[in-house]
Amino acid sequence: MPDRTARDGWPLAALDGSVLRPLWLDTPDRPDPRPPLHGDTHADLLVVGGGFTGLWTALRAVERDPGARVVLVEADRVAEHATGRNGGFCEASLTHGELNGRTRWPEEYDELHRLGMANLDEIEQTVGRYDIDCGFVRGGALAVATRPHEVEALEPGTDGFLDAAGVRAMVDSPTYLAGRFHADENALVDPARLAWGLAAAAEQQGVRIAERTRLESLRRRRGHVEAVTSAGTVRAGRVVLATNVFPGPLRRTRWSVVPVYDYVLATEPLTDAQLTALRWDPAVGVADSGNQFHYYRITPDRRILWGGYDAIYHYGRSIAPEHYDRRATFETLARNFAATFPQLEGIRFTHRWSGVIDTSTRFCAFFGTAHGGRTTYAAGFTGLGVGASRFAADTMLDLLSGEETERTRLEMVRQKPLPFPPEPLAWMGVQLTRRALAREDRTGRRGAWLRLLDRLGLGFDS
Repeated sequence: MPDRTARDGWPLAALDGSVLRPLWLDTPDRPDPRPPLHGDTHADLLVVGGGFTGLWTALRAVERDPGARVVLVEADRVAEHATGRNGGFCEASLTHGELNGRTRWPEEYDELHRLGMANLDEIEQTVGRYDIDCGFVRGGALAVATRPHEVEALEPGTDGFLDAAGVRAMVDSPTYLAGRFHADENALVDPARLAWGLAAAAEQQGVRIAERTRLESLRRRRGHVEAVTSAGTVRAGRVVLATNVFPGPLRRTRWSVVPVYDYVLATEPLTDAQLTALRWDPAVGVADSGNQFHYYRITPDRRILWGGYDAIYHYGRSIAPEHYDRRATFETLARNFAATFPQLEGIRFTHRWSGVIDTSTRFCAFFGTAHGGRTTYAAGFTGLGVGASRFAADTMLDLLSGEETERTRLEMVRQKPLPFPPEPLAWMGVQLTRRALAREDRTGRRGAWLRLLDRLGLGFDS
């Protein structure tokens, strides 16, 4: 076994002593668990799911209709899963980037971009209005190229393009060949604190939140929808399903997403000297340009959060606690971190964790209704739920109202994604796609398999 204290062993030794726990949830400031639902109740609106999608829906419902009886049930705890495990990038994009949006909805992309920018503005206004202490900063996003063939996609010669010297003046890494800075389309946030703040704001407006309350069945009845939970029955005029990657009661959504595990590391806090050496404004988030890409940022307590790259699908659409810890992936993350920031040699990782992404074949959320329009749902955010969940909340409330709005008129809202196939085809397709994406990252050439997926409107993304 090689000496892990040697220079080449630093990245792996840096994992020693790290805790398997999301950084955002590892704080004594986490709110105490709320009690489960007790007995039967009535509601104008039942929201199922205590992540961003459900919390935004509950809050927007009472903002739009003060006095409405809104009940939110969560099977675990608020922000326990994807909402409390992501990197805290709050993006304006509703379509997983301009290229994906223009390819799929070319005639309405400009409208989608406008709505996405307005949505980000409204998130910022909500944080201010309710005085939510979540480290919200809107410093922009930096995309970097680390391979020669990635430079052209950053559009050299146009405003916002940075050559190697320019990008390294913003964040210093010897791997950077070029970059592009987007000044106003991304914010950074502590996602757990944002969720806790949204929950508190909703409760202040009269929303009832019940944790440890699992939805067991959902049926349409005359004049209402009956939701049987593990702690009582809710008779609701309308229902919003915000369970995202977790299987819900509607069969129609089960083939539309697959669960993909995303892995993250966080370092110990940077010293003043380390932060100065990086030249990195903590308000700026960074992502590299590969198919298998890293996203990274500086947290409010000056750690580097480093995630992405090795998205893992488990056979059979498996979601299980044993998938949270994957040593091979954490070692890959650590090695890539060391290659990106060799000047931080010796720094240690204090936290490692993962979460499940609800991946759809179009890379962004889709919508639908059931039970004669009394139930609605959104899922498939594919990693962009921090920001897009608020847009989804208003869209679902629009759908429940039965009134046509600028959101419900969108083809993006009316159109459904192509489903993923059953096993073993799903597993085989994902593995073929992972290898093809990695090959394109190495060579810059899009192979036959990826070109076929392009023609079919299918895909796979981290």
